[in-house]
Amino acid sequence: MSVTVRASCTIAIVALYVFHQDTWWWREATPLVGGFLPIGLAYHGAYCVAAALLMWGLTRFAWPAHLEDREQR
Repeated sequence: MSVTVRASCTIAIVALYVFHQDTWWWREATPLVGGFLPIGLAYHGAYCVAAALLMWGLTRFAWPAHLEDREQR
């Protein structure tokens, strides 16, 4: 894995960890997203989508190639 990919993955993981701590909407239920969904719940849903996309990217671009080598087993 190249240094650029490794650095990008590290930055993305740290950023997602930082954004997980959503202290700005802890005590508020407004504004409502779409007229019915509290902002904190909408944020959590968007965070889950971002985490799923990050995990897809990590397994797609940063998966160790030696784990897929079937000749060594």
